[in-house]
Amino acid sequence: MKVLQDAYIVAATRAPVGKSGRGALRTTRPDDLFAQTLKHLLSQAPSLDPAAIEDVIVGCAMPEAQQGLNVARIALLVAGLPNTVGGITVNRFCSSGLNAIAMAADRIRVGEADVMIAGGVESMSMVPMSGNTPSLSPDIFKDENIGIAYGMGLTAEKVAQQWKVSREVQDAFALASHQKALAAQAAGEFSAETFAVQVAQRKMNLALGEVDVSWQSFTQDEGPRADTSLEGLAKLRAVFAAKGSVTAGNSSQTSDGAGALLIVSEKALKQFNLTPLARFVSFAIKGVAPEIMGIGPKEAIPAALRLAGLKQDAIDWIELNEAFAAQAVAVMQELQLDPAKVNPLGGAIALGHPLGATGAIRSATAIHALHRRNLKYAMVTMCVGTGMGAAGIFERC
Repeated sequence: MKVLQDAYIVAATRAPVGKSGRGALRTTRPDDLFAQTLKHLLSQAPSLDPAAIEDVIVGCAMPEAQQGLNVARIALLVAGLPNTVGGITVNRFCSSGLNAIAMAADRIRVGEADVMIAGGVESMSMVPMSGNTPSLSPDIFKDENIGIAYGMGLTAEKVAQQWKVSREVQDAFALASHQKALAAQAAGEFSAETFAVQVAQRKMNLALGEVDVSWQSFTQDEGPRADTSLEGLAKLRAVFAAKGSVTAGNSSQTSDGAGALLIVSEKALKQFNLTPLARFVSFAIKGVAPEIMGIGPKEAIPAALRLAGLKQDAIDWIELNEAFAAQAVAVMQELQLDPAKVNPLGGAIALGHPLGATGAIRSATAIHALHRRNLKYAMVTMCVGTGMGAAGIFERC
């Protein structure tokens, strides 16, 4: 029986997350954004020969339009990687970026590759949630499938009702997300994982009959708001159900972003004199009823722990994606997660949720946090549309 080899993360980076529609990245194409991310990632491993990269796996939840046509392959070519490097785009909605990491790690673990890149990219400014022309099967409106047709916000309302998460608890959780994110920014907690994205500013020069291009650096996540308060959150209307509790204030922000990890085998560590940041430990995906999709991590977290041979209290840092405060709180209550370990730097309510990129972004955050805090194990987990949960575990090297 063949023994699995270890897969190591030697570099992890992400772009600052922009607000969709009106933020700094609204005019930046996702293939260009990921190309910049790739360049910065490889700058962290200058001794690596790019020709040794086997494949680039990129998660994207809405792989169409500006992020269609296999955005992974296009971005890596735009970034100047050799023609010999493959590229593939994968989609499991909100866990796409984390799935890409697991797939890349698995190629190394079974001995099929020594150097892989995995990540995610999403422009919700250019490609809206559900895509440009969604077309649903009529069968999802049958009684046994109707949960598939529920919008994400309505599934959050279902979770809030079933797990009895009040509006007040949701708003308090949202406020804490902003407060933690703002404190993290002030302390420079994200500086090791982020890079300055160069954003093109174009202006028509009528005198010369041409377009002038200047460049500006985008360096900090746009989502955290210092003016967030319980009073302000309480004034917001429920947006998904007439008498509901889920609002824009206690839901994740739609965003633009990208993240990437460089993953190698022990052979590549020695060959290119690379220093590992973390070891990929395990990954699990589990399904739940579509109408309560937000509770998905409740099933995925124990499964990932079983695969890793770890107890829950061994995990020192948990990045639980805050799709909605209602589902994040419900998962924490159900599994009795330690609040001090969950999203210590804030989550998607404050920092944003660029769908297919979030798994890679939060993995970069978790891996760098392990080193800053001298911790051992981190977990990245999220709920997934149509009723799934995903979880991945990393160990600091």
